[in-house]
Amino acid sequence: MEKTEKSIQIRYFSGYIRNWRSLCAELGISTSLSRQQREEEIIKNAYISWGMDFMSHIYGCFVIALWDDEEQTLYVIRDQVGQKHIFYAEAGGELICSGDISELANDSRIEKRINKRMLQLYLFYGYPIGSETFYEGIYKLMPGHYVKWDGKKAEVVRYWKPEFAPDHSKTVDQWAQEIREVVTQIFSEESGDSEFPYKESFLSGGVDSSYLLAAGDAVFANTVGYVGFEDSGFDESSLAQHTAEILGKGFRKRMIDAEEFFGRIPAVIEGLGQPLGDASAVAFSIGCSAVKEHTKVVYSGEGIDEFFGGYNAHKTPMQPDWKYYLTCSHIMSQDVIRSIMKDYDESIDVSDPVAAIWNETEGQDELDRKLTTDISLWLEGDIYLNTDRTSTACGVELHTPFSDLRLFNVARRIPAEMKFMNDQNKYAFRKAASSLLPDEVAFRKKVGFPVPVRKWLADERFNKPIISMLTGETAKTYFNTDELLSMWERFINGEELLWNRIYAIYAFLLWASASGGKLPPASRRSRLRGGRVSDFSVDRSRFIVLPKD
Repeated sequence: MEKTEKSIQIRYFSGYIRNWRSLCAELGISTSLSRQQREEEIIKNAYISWGMDFMSHIYGCFVIALWDDEEQTLYVIRDQVGQKHIFYAEAGGELICSGDISELANDSRIEKRINKRMLQLYLFYGYPIGSETFYEGIYKLMPGHYVKWDGKKAEVVRYWKPEFAPDHSKTVDQWAQEIREVVTQIFSEESGDSEFPYKESFLSGGVDSSYLLAAGDAVFANTVGYVGFEDSGFDESSLAQHTAEILGKGFRKRMIDAEEFFGRIPAVIEGLGQPLGDASAVAFSIGCSAVKEHTKVVYSGEGIDEFFGGYNAHKTPMQPDWKYYLTCSHIMSQDVIRSIMKDYDESIDVSDPVAAIWNETEGQDELDRKLTTDISLWLEGDIYLNTDRTSTACGVELHTPFSDLRLFNVARRIPAEMKFMNDQNKYAFRKAASSLLPDEVAFRKKVGFPVPVRKWLADERFNKPIISMLTGETAKTYFNTDELLSMWERFINGEELLWNRIYAIYAFLLWASASGGKLPPASRRSRLRGGRVSDFSVDRSRFIVLPKD
């Protein structure tokens, strides 16, 4: 039987469709519809026209739950690189899903139990890595995957993966031109939406956000600065302001002090729903709240470092004792974790999340193997967890044009020697950016959103809550607090590089305390059982929910 619009229901949608104009023309959909109606019609008609390949025709970011009445099947789909998050669990014979993991954890049908395995992995990597979460029985749908649910069982299917295939037939100038053409196409789609005619952009001063501002339709650039660090390596706002002036854009700087920063951490962890050892999430949250005062939509430049090779870890040779590349974030060794954890499990191999990816790419260039790993794990597990959940909690719609799949499809074909060239990372991308930016900006050393946490943590005016948490009842449940205190004293006595370990532990303890304190240890792993499809929990993102018949 031929599928019709009436047989398709969109149970949930979170995200945006960038190429909606061309899809409306191709699928015969009126562009006069409201955005919600338009996106619903695009998804329905794309599914009818192309089946489960319809995702490859949509550019933007999305989580979609689509019910096919004819097949009596639900499809829950996450975009290829994972810009939006979706979590799922089985309880009472139902499949329940939400973009907010806390909603699932607090659902009366789900037994809230901490996943000690994830704690051990988190302490090693600094973020919740892979498809497991901090809650037993609650799983994250990974990028490029969908869940197929027929009311009896859930099947997770991988429909896309990042694959690099270097093409040595082009020069670096030709690659730069191809990048420019794709960027131009992306922003031609981003601009001109009558529902969102005014956008702003985050700007750090580095090439990614600078090119984003130069190529796009944002009117104002926004950055954060740190009180007391205006002339230090922690504050790049002066570079950002200089870039905005060169481009003739408006500029706003939001100053952050230590008191506001530390006061914001609990709310950020609550919004994320899981611990995250990335302190930049706090600054990003404050930045999102600031831009919310002026606009509903803001651009950010995520994706380029992972697509084109932007981190020092990408060009640093593999350590002799590493069997696998352990992603660009690795904050504690096994020995350190063993010393601080009360219930350290010797059977857990921290390389498990990366092993399959690394083995799957055997024979490829080492850089491409690293990028594949970081796109699959670090980008979605840290960067997009931060940007998606934080912007959502602040009520801002975040657009990440450089995460567009078409730009990855250029990056995947550029040889490694053109990504690292003339002592520059992501060289071909910088070359493309130089068409709109002066060389001093396009080829500037990588700049991010550095946060002076290591300095603030050592200041006794601000660190008392951290010390209290490291020695409190929740800490005693999971950690050998004498070892935590020893780590703290070493940090205070000059070992500044320990700050990221302390921050990651503190973030976990805040989350664990807010999630019920002494969560009981898990004794078994939840299994999917048969049953009917449940209604969806409400995500705090914009969404579409259609009731079941």
